[in-house]
Amino acid sequence: MTGVIPRQGVGGDLLGPHDPPPFSILNPEGGAPAVLLCDHASNRVPSALDELGLDEAARSRHIAWDVGAAEVTRHLAALLDAPALLSGYSRLVVDCNRAVDDPTAMRQISDGTIVPGNRGLDANARAERAEACYWPYHSAVTATVERVAAQGVVPAIISIHTCTPVMKDFERPWHVGVLSNVDRRMADLLIAELSRDSTLCIGDNQPYSGLDPHGYSIETHALPAGRPNVLLEIRQDLVDTQHGAQHWAALVGAALRAVMAHPELVRAIGADVREAS
Repeated sequence: MTGVIPRQGVGGDLLGPHDPPPFSILNPEGGAPAVLLCDHASNRVPSALDELGLDEAARSRHIAWDVGAAEVTRHLAALLDAPALLSGYSRLVVDCNRAVDDPTAMRQISDGTIVPGNRGLDANARAERAEACYWPYHSAVTATVERVAAQGVVPAIISIHTCTPVMKDFERPWHVGVLSNVDRRMADLLIAELSRDSTLCIGDNQPYSGLDPHGYSIETHALPAGRPNVLLEIRQDLVDTQHGAQHWAALVGAALRAVMAHPELVRAIGADVREAS
């Protein structure tokens, strides 16, 4: 199932009739007390933006999307019977895991690659992208989370990302990174569950930290309401094929299923805990 929220104002003209919608919803009626998010699911660019001046090789790189993340999310939605939201456009068009006014939301340079279509954007151009590709996704996330919560449960927010195996000449040893902010309930349980397999290298707030102030999705849809949450960074070389994505989704899904059955996750935490950092 895909969905388009009516766009208003300057953003209404960016997406043409042959462009895909700004988000997709999988398993919208899923019964699990969780919502899956995939902020960097696609490397598509609206036709009006002329591929941002990048060739296909550049648009296939991690700078444009999280390689393998969408496939992992699709498998997890089925395995967990959970609704999942997938962004429809490249993070270079607008990064759905950044505040829309963050300078890195529309990068002019990413991992050494200049993005010609992002140079010299004025306020109207930025607003047009946000209106077309960013706010519809986040509005759909909000609506889905509220629909799950209306069933009398506290939805866990699970954000699926992937990371490069090497960054700045450093070979990342972690198979899966488990990121968390001050609420570590879900992260601690998931790390313990995944660590039952001694062959896995699990990163605790690695290769990035859930305490990083630049994130947006968990910070908006989970933390303010005290909902249990976790952000996963799976190494891209493990999930860049259909077989790899299916294998790692099954492994992570089994661990998540065990975690979500834990009584600690049936409640929202209070403001006093959320603010203790």
